[in-house]
Order: sequence, then structure tokens, then C-alpha cells
Amino acid sequence: MSDLGRKAALAAKFVCNLRGGSQPILVEASDGLLYVAKFTDNLQGPNLPFNESIGSELYRACGLAVPLWKPLLVTDDFLDQNPGCWLQTAAGRLRPDSGLCFGSRYLGGNGTRLLEILPGTSFRRIRNRLDFWLAWLIDICAGHADNRQAVFVEDTKGWLDAFFVDSGHLFGGPKGGHRLHFLASRYLDPRVYKNVSSQDILRFQRAVASLNVDQLWREVQALPEEWKTESALDGLNECLSRLSTPRLLQGAIEAMIDADERTNGPARREIERGRVPSVEILRPGVQAKRLEPCNFANGVGYLACA
Repeated sequence: MSDLGRKAALAAKFVCNLRGGSQPILVEASDGLLYVAKFTDNLQGPNLPFNESIGSELYRACGLAVPLWKPLLVTDDFLDQNPGCWLQTAAGRLRPDSGLCFGSRYLGGNGTRLLEILPGTSFRRIRNRLDFWLAWLIDICAGHADNRQAVFVEDTKGWLDAFFVDSGHLFGGPKGGHRLHFLASRYLDPRVYKNVSSQDILRFQRAVASLNVDQLWREVQALPEEWKTESALDGLNECLSRLSTPRLLQGAIEAMIDADERTNGPARREIERGRVPSVEILRPGVQAKRLEPCNFANGVGYLACA
């Protein structure tokens, strides 16, 4: 445990709990930065740290924006001193195991405006909006068993940059072997997908073709051994096989475009013309979610990562 590798940091201060099925927590690490931490023995499944870390590296290798991450060492002393970070179960609180957990850099704080849910009329302010198509394509090939999630960082001029987060359900899910319809991995509000041109599709294909598989496997080898489960490695193998098969990629792209036009075309065109659709497209209950204020040492931020 003494040789933690150059990426690791110590979980130094528990800040607060965050929303999400994996029961993540916000911690301040020994490098002075804030991280969204997910325990290796979380209640969702043993593959979650692998999926989060290698999913992030896969996205980054294809040119998509994701938060930086590193392993965080959670000590017994940290857990004993912070029972509020323990996992909640039907039988009561469960103390997580000490050791290395996944830590994703928190994008908020220090006055940064971080948003999780946008009205459809704000989608035009997303600078990397086309990236949602590439993310969906990768998620299909990676067997993503949940909706794609993203958070939006707003600059002083009102422009938004999307960062793709929460990849714990990639490669067949946290327990592995989970298979769902390709629509399951689409972003929750399909209006974010703008019309794509043949040049856009070519760009997606080139991004996938430029993937450095050898570098990705080096990232896998550098992971803590306990993160590298057999089913997670199998899921990654299947993903890379799909990404390297042009016929499967083309079929996925055609299915995505067809599904988008059938389910979202009319409503999206109303949004592009500046009109609000008469029927709300977000799933019931999503609009009621609110970002929860959380006190930091350096001020108040809004939690959006899970």
C-alpha cells in the first residue's frame, strides 16, 4: 500500500454526501482539490471503479470532455472519524472498506456555476453540443446500461461546456453482463441532439478510428489490482471490438439518427426556432431535482456530480 503511484492522493477531509445510487461523497484530498469519491465496495457493484476510470480514459481518448480523476486512499482513521460518509442500507449504515477508491475532480466551487439540468432553450448555448452524438455512439459500443449524464460549466458570457460524468454503468454495468436497448444510453433529454451532417458523422468515425488502444490498455494495467475484475475486462474487450468494426459503427450511427428523428425531430425543430414545445419531453420528476447547496471551506457550491 506504500507505493500508490503518481496519481493517488489521500482523502483528507469529508465535505458532504452527494446524490446517486453509488452513494458518492465529496472529499478534499491531500493535494488540496475536491473530488467526487466512490467506494470500491459500493452497493451497485464491484466493477464501478474500473468502469469510471477506464470509461473516463476512453472518452478522453476520443476527444470528449471528462473530469480528471485519480485513485484516492481512504484510511481506517478517515472512516472512523467520518461515519456520515458510510453507506446507507436498509439495515442501517455500513462502514466501507478502507483502501483505494475512485475520485473524480469536482468541477464546481470557487464561484464556478455548475448546472446539471437545462431547459431545452438553453441547449443552443452548449459549445460542444455535437459531442453528445459521439458520446452516445461510444456508450452503445461500451454497453452503457444507464442514461448518459453530463454537467455544464457556464462561463462569464453564458456559454456552456458539457463534461460527461458518471460512467459507472459502462461495460455492462457495475456488476457486468447487463444488456439494454441502445436507447437506454441516450442523454435523458433527447432535444440536446442537434441535426448532424455527413461531415459530423465522418468526424465521429475519425475520432473512434484514432483511439490509441495500446495507451488505453496501459491505463488499465496501472489501475489497482482489485479494480480489474474479469467481467469488467471482458466488457472493455467487447467495447473495443465493436469500436474497431466499421460495419457495426455504421449500423449504430444509422440507428441513432433514425431514432432521433422519430422521437425528437419535431420538438427539436421547435426549439431551434425559439419556440417551447407544447409537450414536455423530460421524464416526469426530472424537473423537480434541485442542486443541493453544500458548504465548502472556501464557500458554497452546488452539487451536480453523482
